[in-house]
Amino acid sequence: MNKEELKRVSDSKTTKTLKKGETIFGEEDKLNGVYCVRDGVSKLSKLSPNGKDQIVKLATKGALLGQRSVITEEVTNLSAIAVSDMELCFIPKDAIVDTLNTNPNFAVEVLRHMAHDLKEADDVIVNMSQKTVKQRIAEAFIYLEENFGEDKYGYLALTLSREDMANVVGTATESAIRIISDFKKLGLIKTSSKKVAIEDRNALKEVAKGD
Repeated sequence: MNKEELKRVSDSKTTKTLKKGETIFGEEDKLNGVYCVRDGVSKLSKLSPNGKDQIVKLATKGALLGQRSVITEEVTNLSAIAVSDMELCFIPKDAIVDTLNTNPNFAVEVLRHMAHDLKEADDVIVNMSQKTVKQRIAEAFIYLEENFGEDKYGYLALTLSREDMANVVGTATESAIRIISDFKKLGLIKTSSKKVAIEDRNALKEVAKGD
């Protein structure tokens, strides 16, 4: 964007704060703009016909939410819910669409961003079909450590509930709890209340690879 376009977007945006568990938008909502994550984490999920929630992505600082719905003028395909306290910027639809129509470079960058989202969706499908639940849970713990780090006590900085962990990997909550318990017995992780710490990173990576 040029300076004038940036100023127009900046002048139109508003800031919104949400508490953990609050909904940013629901499935099949009609959005009047896009959200940019300034701080915190959101889960993007899809409700299946049998009522199970499948988490397809965790959106973190810098991520855009709702751009596909705004650009295609369709209702949202996913819901977005805060899994931590969040700060968001909301940019009205007109500011985005007007710039898309007048700035080809901006339009290309938006296409690249959406293409990246499609690639991530492809990776999720491959993981679901080719990896075991145990591999996917091990991979999820490694992902959480690598992307969100640890707190001062060595526990993962981002805590997902056992239900959310099950929904990330696509399994029943009971199965996720059982596998997490097995990981504890093997010394791969340790827990304190709802928090989790990785004890043996190399062994957990071996599990994720299927070795």
